Amino acid sequence: MKNLVILISGRGSNMVAIAEACAAEGWDARIAAVISNRSDAGGLVYAQQNGIPTAVVNHRDFEDREAFDATLAQVIDGFAPDLVVLAGFMRILTPGFVQHYAGRMLNIHPSLLPAFPGLHTHRRAIEAGCKVAGTTVHVVTPELDHGPIVVQAVVPVRPDETEDTLAARVLVMEHQAYPRAVRWWIEGLLESTEDGRIVHRHGESQALMGG
Repeated sequence: MKNLVILISGRGSNMVAIAEACAAEGWDARIAAVISNRSDAGGLVYAQQNGIPTAVVNHRDFEDREAFDATLAQVIDGFAPDLVVLAGFMRILTPGFVQHYAGRMLNIHPSLLPAFPGLHTHRRAIEAGCKVAGTTVHVVTPELDHGPIVVQAVVPVRPDETEDTLAARVLVMEHQAYPRAVRWWIEGLLESTEDGRIVHRHGESQALMGG
């Protein structure tokens, strides 16, 4: 059975989606821990109510990013993770931390990468006149919001779209895309090509379409 450690900074809605899919679909995996850099993260309550171990490593308690990441890695490793899942974890990770979990750490970003890395993705997509927007699950690399793409989910950008309405529809697709990507990883259905892309071993579509 695979151990998943999920990192959150807030409500953890993607963490909840993954945990619920794991239970409903009978994955050969368990959520070994939910860890946050904020003690008031709402997702910790869900985890505790569902018997999932939790931990807090407050980034404000450390002088620099390296010290925080070193302690965070120690806490994560205490749960013997096979996969580390970033689910709204709002910290930029050091290259050393990323290398420590190379090939076994996933992230979700609310844009169709490589477009719009960083913050305010929905606003930027609307301002750029994009006709579609979406979300990307990718393997974490030292470069922020980059790395091989595992799954993308797409929604149309409507003529009357606002940042909030687009964010809400993209979030619905996040809750579909992230559990799918994690399940594929657990089941060994993902492989790297010679040019560094991630593909599904059996050719299953890595794109989801939403309304």
